[in-house]
Amino acid sequence: MNFGRVAVLLGGKSAEREVSLKSGTMVLNALRARGVDAHGFDPKERDVAALVKERFDRAFIALHGRFGEDGTVQGVLEWLGIRYTGSGVLASALAMDKLRTKRIWQAEGLPTAPYAVLTRESDLKAVARRLRTPLFVKPASEGSSVGMSKVKRAADLEEAFALAVNYDPVVIAEKFVDGPELTVGILGEQVLPIIRIETPREFYDYEAKYIANDTRYLIPCGLPKAKERQLQALCLKAFRAVGCIGWGRVDLMLNRQGRPYLLEINTSPGMTDHSLVPMAARAIGLSYEDLCIEILEGAHVG
Repeated sequence: MNFGRVAVLLGGKSAEREVSLKSGTMVLNALRARGVDAHGFDPKERDVAALVKERFDRAFIALHGRFGEDGTVQGVLEWLGIRYTGSGVLASALAMDKLRTKRIWQAEGLPTAPYAVLTRESDLKAVARRLRTPLFVKPASEGSSVGMSKVKRAADLEEAFALAVNYDPVVIAEKFVDGPELTVGILGEQVLPIIRIETPREFYDYEAKYIANDTRYLIPCGLPKAKERQLQALCLKAFRAVGCIGWGRVDLMLNRQGRPYLLEINTSPGMTDHSLVPMAARAIGLSYEDLCIEILEGAHVG
């Protein structure tokens, strides 16, 4: 397929800028290796009007976090009439907001961990009594575990809230699910093999995701085949419930009884050498370059 002139959007101005630069550089090199006329484009450094001026036909979104996967850049590309990868404006905005995502899943009868919205007026002791520690405190609209804390004692909840609110005025306290963390990549209509994540840290934080070499990624994930198929179907349903298309990743936990709890959707997942969607693609024989091409083939507008 002739994709025309392709802009790989990378960098940006979110807290995940450094990860995005890594993702975008790898995507750019992969597309060029397949003969695509691809060019890096950092919207923090350049005016988006240049996308039209320089006659770009498609955009591969390798931006993460705010102004990248929250519907804003998708809206710009819709306005400019440039085909782009991943979910549309509304689905991107909803998936970036963990609170709205959870509310949609609850309305659809899909399992997600009990939670509370925290504000400066919240009775934190009452929240800790209701949810019980340990629990996670996280900004509603950040990715890569930025601003996230595991709280083991009620007395530490205030400090965790103070950290999270630096990144987003909306903060969620979520019941800790004691069990394996799983992630499920979605590529078009295909659900990729489940990856089981094991880390010696308190949780799968920014360092475990992008820096540490002691994080373990298990494919196959060790679950019975029937259970894996059931969870893959659940994740695809969760992805579609929010209106997502193209590609993405759904994260979930299992409790000790094997019951799943959906955590979040990533509509522009990492594409670094530590990233999970490329890892799952490799498990079915899809190379990094082929993965990038397949994602680009799904670019859309309107």
